[in-house]
Amino acid sequence: MMHEKVRVRLSELIVLAFKKIDITVDAQAVYKTLVEPPNIELAHLAFGCFIVSKELKKSPAVVSTELCQSITANFNLSDYGVQSVVAAGPYLNFKLSSEFLFQNVVSDILDHSYFKRELVEPDLVQKTMIEYSQPNTHKELHVGHMRNLCLGDSLIRLMRRAYGQEKIISTTFPGDVGTHVAKCLWYIKNHISEYEFKQRSEAEDRGEWLGQMYSAGNLKLEDEASIPEQFEQNKKELTAILKQLEMQSGEFFDLWKETRQWSVDLMNKVYQWADVSFDRWYWESEVDAASVETVKKYYVEGKLQKSEGAIGLDFSESNLGFCLLLKSDGTGLYATKDLELARRKFEEFQIQKSIYVVDQRQALHFKQVFKTLEHLGFEQAKDCFHLQYNFVELPDGAMSSRKGNIVPLMHLVSSMQEHVKLEYLSRYEKEWSEVEIENVADVVAKGAIKYGMLKQDTNKKIVFDMAEWLKLDGESGPFIQYSYARINSLLKKFSYDHSQQINGSLLSHVAEIQMMQHLMNFNSQILLSAEGYKPASMCSYLYDTAKKFNTFYHECSIGHAENEELKKARLSLAYATGLILKEGLSLLGIPVPERM
Repeated sequence: MMHEKVRVRLSELIVLAFKKIDITVDAQAVYKTLVEPPNIELAHLAFGCFIVSKELKKSPAVVSTELCQSITANFNLSDYGVQSVVAAGPYLNFKLSSEFLFQNVVSDILDHSYFKRELVEPDLVQKTMIEYSQPNTHKELHVGHMRNLCLGDSLIRLMRRAYGQEKIISTTFPGDVGTHVAKCLWYIKNHISEYEFKQRSEAEDRGEWLGQMYSAGNLKLEDEASIPEQFEQNKKELTAILKQLEMQSGEFFDLWKETRQWSVDLMNKVYQWADVSFDRWYWESEVDAASVETVKKYYVEGKLQKSEGAIGLDFSESNLGFCLLLKSDGTGLYATKDLELARRKFEEFQIQKSIYVVDQRQALHFKQVFKTLEHLGFEQAKDCFHLQYNFVELPDGAMSSRKGNIVPLMHLVSSMQEHVKLEYLSRYEKEWSEVEIENVADVVAKGAIKYGMLKQDTNKKIVFDMAEWLKLDGESGPFIQYSYARINSLLKKFSYDHSQQINGSLLSHVAEIQMMQHLMNFNSQILLSAEGYKPASMCSYLYDTAKKFNTFYHECSIGHAENEELKKARLSLAYATGLILKEGLSLLGIPVPERM
């Protein structure tokens, strides 16, 4: 869809100019071909004549010259906001008037209509479900979980803005059954006294404590694995626990129900802090028994095969190995549950595409699951997509819940808030209320964590570095938040009134033109980020926005502007920039402080 008004108007001019020389071109093709030259002093936008040169059997340079002549001979340039048009080799270079840019970009941002433009034809949008943040109960949420959470949440926000609220469904699929749960319950039952358990059940950090019990249980089982008799006994007990969970009865099922809620409470605490919500919570336990029955049914129908007592499918010919669906003891696996979950997603929400945001270690798993769905005749298998991402590591290496070397998420949040209060906000202790200091510290901590998790491409590792992420200079969330707060402070200082009439033609400095042109591209950036599943590119855009504002602010004085009208115009541009920063950060799930 042609949503950017400046490019739409230029496209109209180019189409009409071609028509004058008996050439028909598609307006949408022209719109997509308009690019920004590297040197803004030569042109603001350029049209490459390659799209018609082949058909006309003329070089792009010749077409460019003829098109330029058609425009200058037949049209009043100012009607289209054009200051000058020049043929430059295969390109037609356009310089735009400041007033035209201001009216079609800044004014629309100021009245918020810019943020309401439809970006894609509704009929072309697929109803899509995004599943993300699949934490396990009976484990502690740590900093590594935030990459998935931030990535999924920002994609939901970006895609809802690009494609429409009702077209994008958010879901989560926490693991509340499985071997990790059995290990935790096994350890509590065998190695924790009733007295200690009762005390822990009343503690505020009981969800975090479960994660410690899982790690302790895992280490204990590893220690005892070298004793054959003990190993077999433990294996038997873990299988019995899993069977009780599947049958939903027994002492371990009762213990599971109680402790599961502790983990759910911790998840909700994290989601509330991160301002994340889901349209639907799916649970592994919800599909556990049903998925086992589904696999058994397909086996009876002859669609699956048995190998050494286990049931699955052999995809060796596709280099995908054997997809195990039922172990020899009759218990299911992740793949078993994902088969049943895929069916439910498409049936329940009538979606057209299903995206799984899961780290790259599960690449083979999803290839096997999608291949199995295809083999079983599930038509929507082709509409399932695994969005992979790389890990988060600490400076000294990888994290592991199993080994217990993690940074608990809510501990991290508290540490960051304290750092912000100490390093940045302590100077305001006598001016600001305690509540405001707490709120701003929380907002900045969110900006640091979320931006840090999103600024890297999904295929790159993230090394978590708290000090680096909290810097007020360089590429960080707090730097962009600070830029917004600085703009807000400016507007208050000069008592800016955004309802007044502004003379946009006064904004003729290169830095002012660059600022307006950059703001013009915000909606296009939303589409790019949504289509490519790349919040990182929105991070880069917002970082560039903040840097360009700093350039504009230093080169175009507001306080010492030549006259009052120019001051008002520059304040309007600053206000528009602030609105873009605020809106852009919100699409990444990052709030802004009013002052900082």
